[in-house]
Amino acid sequence: MRYAQGGGLTPQEQAAREHIRLEAARRFEGGESTSLIAKQLRVTDRSVRRWRRAWRDGGTTALLCLGPLSRERLSPEQWARLEAELARGPLVHGWDGDDQRWTLKRVKTLIGRLFRLGYTVPGVWKLLKRHGWSAQVPRRRALERDDGAIAVWKREVWPQVKVSP
Repeated sequence: MRYAQGGGLTPQEQAAREHIRLEAARRFEGGESTSLIAKQLRVTDRSVRRWRRAWRDGGTTALLCLGPLSRERLSPEQWARLEAELARGPLVHGWDGDDQRWTLKRVKTLIGRLFRLGYTVPGVWKLLKRHGWSAQVPRRRALERDDGAIAVWKREVWPQVKVSP
């Protein structure tokens, strides 16, 4: 299955998706139409047709979740160590300067230093999201923000902007 850009699902999200597929299987047994199932479960007709085909070929077990698409490469002990190191902050690991937030690139580098494992930036994002860290990863826009330029813009440009109804 392909999902929105940004990576894999958390275990809770996987369970919710599986619940929807199993509900669809129950409705297949009842003979409901594809469009009705799609509408009531708030999914696309295409997904329901794919699930129905899998259900016909393999039964309800064909709709069960197979777990994450990629195997996590960090062991539970390594994840615990990484989390402890992340809690110590970027400064401790050599990133000095004004920006003392963890970026995906910094976490990627830290994983390489600690465990000699190569991750991609999207792979790091998926790893962090899987462990509930997605809300704590800063967005690119925030990293590129220039408060001085914004202040100049507000002072010089904003008063001239006309907002029409």
